[in-house]
Amino acid sequence: MNKRNEQLQAMSFEQLHARSVEFHGHSCPGLIIGIKAAMYVMELFHEAFSEDEEFVCVAENDACGVDAIQALTGCTIGKENLIFQMQGKNAFSFYRRSDGTSFRLVLRATPEKSKEERLAWLMDGDYHEMFDVKPVPGPVPEAARIFKSCTCSVCGERFAENFAHLQDGEIVCSGCFRP
Repeated sequence: MNKRNEQLQAMSFEQLHARSVEFHGHSCPGLIIGIKAAMYVMELFHEAFSEDEEFVCVAENDACGVDAIQALTGCTIGKENLIFQMQGKNAFSFYRRSDGTSFRLVLRATPEKSKEERLAWLMDGDYHEMFDVKPVPGPVPEAARIFKSCTCSVCGERFAENFAHLQDGEIVCSGCFRP
């Protein structure tokens, strides 16, 4: 286990919260949901941080909790190991590439409480009681691919080949393509 994994796994909720707030900009219920999901991932994987693409997270929402996932697990858009499949659900599927371990965390319905009581429940609650652990709905997503660059014949800007369109015999970017 690398040093960052050891450090993250030794952190208290308060320390994980502070790290997430630093990344996200403020504390809110959604961020706390992401922190609790990340804590569950640390427990289930017995690791905390994906330096490259060792873990993959498929998030079914683009809410505040995703920032905690990025800050605490190392699953990020830039490394392409954070993938969005927008369903509007507080659900996150995690995959570990090395051994195929995977699970889906789905936030359970929160108890009927006032705003303040709900926040306290999230802050102090046990993540085992907050999430259902389910099988993932599909195979591990493919590893990140690096594409060649093309130049748009209309705007002259460079872009990834996988976004190329052929229009009137010319290569154009998505922004210049007119169907």
